[in-house]
Amino acid sequence: MSLPANVHVSKHPCLLSKLSRLRSRETEAREVKSLVHEIALIVGCEALASTLTVVDGPKGLTPIGYEYTTTSTEPQEISVVPILRSGLGMVDAIQTLLPTPVPVHHLGLYREPSTLEPVEYYNNLPNHTASGRPGAHVSSLAVILDPVIATGGTCVAAIQTLKEWGVKKILVLSVIAASDGVRRAAEEWPEAVEIWVAGVDSELTPNGMLKPGLGDIGDRIFLTIGK
Repeated sequence: MSLPANVHVSKHPCLLSKLSRLRSRETEAREVKSLVHEIALIVGCEALASTLTVVDGPKGLTPIGYEYTTTSTEPQEISVVPILRSGLGMVDAIQTLLPTPVPVHHLGLYREPSTLEPVEYYNNLPNHTASGRPGAHVSSLAVILDPVIATGGTCVAAIQTLKEWGVKKILVLSVIAASDGVRRAAEEWPEAVEIWVAGVDSELTPNGMLKPGLGDIGDRIFLTIGK
């Protein structure tokens, strides 16, 4: 399957096994939540290892009195941006990986049923309506958390919003993506966006669900199937 150079599909064997388990209709909500968390940890490790750099800091002392050089990561201005609702299932994993706490800015987007195009209903980015205003606090790296990229419309809308906000680079972390949808997202801002996914499906159903896919992962995490 040919994908853009800024799309990275994991080959980690443990991750692929977890993804297989997540696909099953027999997997109950508690395990679904755990699997999304564990997959986000692995995908996040791979993405952040490729994106962050280590810099030396001041000298420190070990508990038995030996001197060592402290380290930190760059860029330091990072924000995590989960797409509501399902992106919430990946937040704890990424917060666990990052060495220091970072802001979490939520974006609420849903697909309009007839057109499958995204509609924004919530945005808590600081000063998101006044990009470039003096004093506006903008992260240099934003990490979008979106477990399923189907048509790609929601991911594209999130990328556009963050670009307008003023970020310099975007990481998109996803559990699974449709091939056409992830291509669409990758082409939105290719010089600044890197997409990392656990798996890719080649087809969508007529109502925009991945085939074979994972079902509605938000409904599965939050036990709202059949609402």
